[in-house]
Amino acid sequence: MTEDPIARFQEEFARAEIKETIDVNAVALATCTPDGKPSVRYVLLKGADQDGFVFYTNAESRKGRELAANPHAALAFFWPTIYVQARVEGTITKVSAEESDEYFATRARDSQLGAWASQQSRLLSSREALDHAFEDYRVRFGDGPIPRPPYWGGYCLKPTRIEFWYGKPNRLHDRHVFLREGSGWREERLYP
Repeated sequence: MTEDPIARFQEEFARAEIKETIDVNAVALATCTPDGKPSVRYVLLKGADQDGFVFYTNAESRKGRELAANPHAALAFFWPTIYVQARVEGTITKVSAEESDEYFATRARDSQLGAWASQQSRLLSSREALDHAFEDYRVRFGDGPIPRPPYWGGYCLKPTRIEFWYGKPNRLHDRHVFLREGSGWREERLYP
């Protein structure tokens, strides 16, 4: 196995893409309020390289507000068919507006409209109100291009800790932890 945890993640992700029937991009994202109260939800991973792990969301959502107040987060992937879990902890930065624009332009048109229509994490009076907002934006933008909403964009989790869990019989699992040290990584093994 590779000693570079990002390369190892990419290898395991590629293996999961071949074997899994679930969306391998689905990842649990844990954030905390400034006073340490945690919350977790699933997002979709849109990139993982030496710069970090990228996902996109509404900055005015609960997760966006928590990340603005406390820019530390954790990700947890689980691929049951290959019996591998990957956990990533680190600090959050926003990706550039240009990168967010570029990704937003690749989204399905209805998903672009949905980003405008949803006031994510705020109270919704009725489903009809959301459907009405969606139709209003469909009319507003017509057949033309849909710009990225100013409150919507990408986040990059720059890892300081990456752990791989490999399921084994008798609960004697393998756990490999990589800890950031300067520009490199230190690997340790943990008891299961």
